[in-house]
Amino acid sequence: MNHTVEEVRLKNGAKGLLIDVPGATVMSMQFHFRAGNRYAKSKDIEQVAHVMEHMAFGANARFKSEHAFESEFTKNGAYRNAYTSDLSMVYEADCADFEWDRILDLQKLAICQPRFNDTELHAEKGNVKGELTNYLNDHHRLLWPRVQQLMGEDVLTYRQSIKTIPNVSLADVREHHRRTHTTNNMRFVIAGKLAGRKAEIRRQIEDFQLPEGERFEVPRDELTSANPSIIRRKDATNLTFNWSMAVRRELNDEELDAMHYLNHILTGTMNSRIFGAARQKGLAYNVSAHVGAGYYDSSWDIIGQVNHETAGELFDIITREIRCVLDGKISQEEIDAAKSFALGRYQMGAQTVSQISSFYTGRYFADDFIKNYEAVPDMIKKVSLERMLKTARSFIDEDTWVLAAVSSGERQELVDLNDKLATLFNPR
Repeated sequence: MNHTVEEVRLKNGAKGLLIDVPGATVMSMQFHFRAGNRYAKSKDIEQVAHVMEHMAFGANARFKSEHAFESEFTKNGAYRNAYTSDLSMVYEADCADFEWDRILDLQKLAICQPRFNDTELHAEKGNVKGELTNYLNDHHRLLWPRVQQLMGEDVLTYRQSIKTIPNVSLADVREHHRRTHTTNNMRFVIAGKLAGRKAEIRRQIEDFQLPEGERFEVPRDELTSANPSIIRRKDATNLTFNWSMAVRRELNDEELDAMHYLNHILTGTMNSRIFGAARQKGLAYNVSAHVGAGYYDSSWDIIGQVNHETAGELFDIITREIRCVLDGKISQEEIDAAKSFALGRYQMGAQTVSQISSFYTGRYFADDFIKNYEAVPDMIKKVSLERMLKTARSFIDEDTWVLAAVSSGERQELVDLNDKLATLFNPR
């Protein structure tokens, strides 16, 4: 879908993107604050951000309860949600084009004029506990905060987070909202048919009844390597693993693209070097690779599940193929195939207003950077073997990594697998 992007800077300090999608029948809205778990005033109430997010669509200045507000919000089919991460709290809504102004007004009401009360606090503390407890049964998700901790990030595991929920008071929730929900700390992306509506959208957002405040800094951690770590679960029938590597800098767009295509070569399809080879031999049902750029550092992860009896052979494949990458053994044919796949996904990735919005939100909310949608095909073409190898080698040269797993087995199994990976970090 064709679209145009305009960044607006409002008098109250808020910044955002207005994405005009001519002819769209849907409006998509997202409002972002640096207000996640890392911004709780104390680790003892680390889940205050999450609890507050759950209460965000509850009682407010015009509605006495979540039920009443939800009924009004969704009466024409509109969708709303909110989510909390280590750094972010995001409010999102999709609605039919004919009611965009009504939904924007309701979003403003929920963000600016909540009426936090004890009844909803008690209920949502229970719901947050239920949500985090569910994550304890998701072995891949269970590994995320554990790996972060092992590499030096100042976060809590899910079990540790659950213990902070009873400590959260109504005063804590109100304090967190007051401190974090300010116009200078807010970013937004609104996408849909905006012709003739931009002035009204700006007026409504400038009318948000929030203090100006400040844009919070992103916390910085000192990353480090760690010994292999196992989360022992008696009910784990196989080995769920995460091998995470880091570099102490933010990868640029060219480096990220190069790593995305390398990951595709390694694990993207049934004929990929690691995942494809493992499936061909019946070693593992799923193995995937991911790269991400943070504010101060970047990560490269290879994750998967494997039966105990085939884990050694799978890690032999992983080690062999990463070593081939480090030695420059990637063919132009493989790179061209990855580029072709990326171009197809690019063209498929803008079929809806929400997809278009999502292309911009992640990076814009992180550091105010506006990605260039039209430039993507040229960026795909520019990915080179040299850039791919140099970026991958930088992770190995940094030598900051950890292997963690959820398993019912012995730690020695993970130590043996770790030893295979460690050979990659020996001087080449």
